[in-house]
Amino acid sequence: MAAPMHRRVWRLCRSCDNVAFYGSVRVFSNTFSQGVPEVAVNFSNDRPMQLTTGKYARFADGCAVAQLGDTAVMVTAVSKQKPSAVPFLPLVVDYRQKAAAAGRIPTNFLRRELGVSEKEILTSRLIDRSLRPLFPENFNYETQIMCNLLSVDSVNDPDVISINAASAALSLSDIPWNGPVGAVRVGLLDNEVVINPTRLELTNSSLNLVVTAMRHSLVVMLEAAAENVLLPDFQKAIKAGVKECQQVVQAILQLQKYYGKVKREIEVPEPPNADVVDSVRSFSEMRLREIFRDHNHDKLSRDVAVSNLRTDVIEKLKHNLGDAVDGSVVNEIFNKICKEIFRSMIFEDNVRCDGRTMDDLRNISCQVDLYKPLHGSALFQRGQTQVFCTVALDSPDSAMKLDTISMLTSGFKEKNFFLHYEFPPYATKEIGRIGPAGRRELGHGALAEKGLRAVVPKDYPFTIRLTSEVLESNGSSSMASVCGGSLALMDAGVPISSPAAGVAIGLVSRYENEDTKHMEDYRILTDILGIEDYMGDMDFKMAGTKKGITALQADIKIPGLPLKVVMESLLKATEAKSRIIDIMSQTLSKHRSIKKENWPVTEKLEIPPHKRAKFLGLGGGNLKKLMFETGVHINQEDDHSYLIFAPNQGAMDEAKEKIKEFLSSEREPELEFGAIYTAKIVELRDIGVMVTLYSSMAPALLHNTQLDVRNVNHPSALGLEVGQEIKVKYFGRDPVSGLMRLSRKVLQSPASSVVRNLDPKD
Repeated sequence: MAAPMHRRVWRLCRSCDNVAFYGSVRVFSNTFSQGVPEVAVNFSNDRPMQLTTGKYARFADGCAVAQLGDTAVMVTAVSKQKPSAVPFLPLVVDYRQKAAAAGRIPTNFLRRELGVSEKEILTSRLIDRSLRPLFPENFNYETQIMCNLLSVDSVNDPDVISINAASAALSLSDIPWNGPVGAVRVGLLDNEVVINPTRLELTNSSLNLVVTAMRHSLVVMLEAAAENVLLPDFQKAIKAGVKECQQVVQAILQLQKYYGKVKREIEVPEPPNADVVDSVRSFSEMRLREIFRDHNHDKLSRDVAVSNLRTDVIEKLKHNLGDAVDGSVVNEIFNKICKEIFRSMIFEDNVRCDGRTMDDLRNISCQVDLYKPLHGSALFQRGQTQVFCTVALDSPDSAMKLDTISMLTSGFKEKNFFLHYEFPPYATKEIGRIGPAGRRELGHGALAEKGLRAVVPKDYPFTIRLTSEVLESNGSSSMASVCGGSLALMDAGVPISSPAAGVAIGLVSRYENEDTKHMEDYRILTDILGIEDYMGDMDFKMAGTKKGITALQADIKIPGLPLKVVMESLLKATEAKSRIIDIMSQTLSKHRSIKKENWPVTEKLEIPPHKRAKFLGLGGGNLKKLMFETGVHINQEDDHSYLIFAPNQGAMDEAKEKIKEFLSSEREPELEFGAIYTAKIVELRDIGVMVTLYSSMAPALLHNTQLDVRNVNHPSALGLEVGQEIKVKYFGRDPVSGLMRLSRKVLQSPASSVVRNLDPKD
């Protein structure tokens, strides 16, 4: 029954030219005959991506498999049939890395995937931000997107592939969604744009940019880490990425046209009573305008004034209209009117609620070197956003180790610089849990880390842990972490290439019928407040130095943003971060050159090969003793040198004294090359005998090949016993291993040297 149906579909495709071939989108005829619909996206780099459906997980509302190279991801979309009680979209995106997809076994005790890793959380957020803006406004059905890694080739990162597969799964499902979207990764190699670079290309790229866009070149999401990329190159990369995304969109549209399900009807809530709406507006509009025009308000007083007004309006309506008034409905109406008035006043007055114009920054103040025990510290205050940053320098052993799949996809085994972001509930005058970092904290910390990673030297001898604790929050705390983190790094003496700063750009726009391509009007807001983020259409965060850009994250809340607005936002952010760096430079413009007493130090120590045993001690006991007594870590760099890490100069001096004792605890007699010595056997081994020339020297091996002119398989064949004394000839030390080279065999031929039986007292 299935074969004739697929033949009919293929005949239908052949009868329509724009289905079989559409630009660079190609539909494979052989896959239709096998019952697996497939389309290929031919990017400009000649690395096609395949999208298939209909083979796996057919109980799901939608399922698609995307494959690039040998990396394949299956994504399913499932949504409940009845709406939930919450007044927002309950969307959950679960991306899980699986060792089996790479042919590996997890290394934990249970040998299975356990808790969610940071990489999985960040990728889930990346996918969520690419999909969420395109759901209908009244869609409050519980929806889950699950990304299942089928295979990972360690060449292509699955994150961008997952976005495309999720877009296809939602488009093919009956879930209402205004997609599709396409996503590509953009690299920059020798100032040339590379689409979907491989892992090796990405390690040499100065840019790692993920672009998600929909039809008509509307941008939905941006995420980037860069090595101080210039603004024109960054703009070029975004334009190239948006152009390539259109190929993915067209491919998904082709698949959806013939294999997509009819979108389900959703329950649209009845509009509130017009009289109630008019009453709420009449009671609140003028007073809301007064609140938003009172520039003396801060975050707390403004929130209290709006909350008191909301309570007053609900009480008046209940008094006038009786108990028939539903408080939750009135609350929702009030919130919509509040948002409408807040946005309209920006267009009317060209002044924001705190009195600033569109391009003004909030007041900024900075402090460094706050507490002496800290290696580096800074307090950055921007308006009512306050961030306390600290830097801790430690040994290379403290570097962050990555899990197996993250190593395969990123190419890094460990990180010697990482930023931890903390957002306690008291920062917004709330009560909440204290525990492991949540998804929001991990996402903000990763963004701030990207903003600073480019300026931190890659060959720095210490592991750097930068912590950013938000003490007050009124918008843009992640970008404040970049500013405070830059100051803390300089205070800790880290030779960063240049100071870095971050700023958040907002947007308020007017458009009709979800047509964001033809905006009637818009205002771009520099350095947004928390309320402007909540009421606005965009949270566009950018970090960088005066020269270029180091990180970007654009969270767009409307269904797509024109490229014109994106480019204008980049210009506004570039100007703002330069002004912020000028203010920061008044406090500290470069890293400290005069060392603090508590700064850690490192030294390189050369140890001759023949002294390694004394230096290390039995089983490395000397190194363990140094670590416990002085806190000093010693790591071997090569065959002859070791790197000593000490928490301070005093510990280094103490450790060097102990090392001197290890190496000179006993006087080792000097041996003469070619001389003959009387050696005492202390141990018989299968490969030879262990002998000592002097009681103060460590035992040395006399190999079977040097015991006798005849072939010897075991020393017992010659009648040798422990405690027996034999004559051996000394031929110096091996230049690589440092072991003594001894021979008894050469003494069985005519003597060529004077026999020496020296006493160490001589």
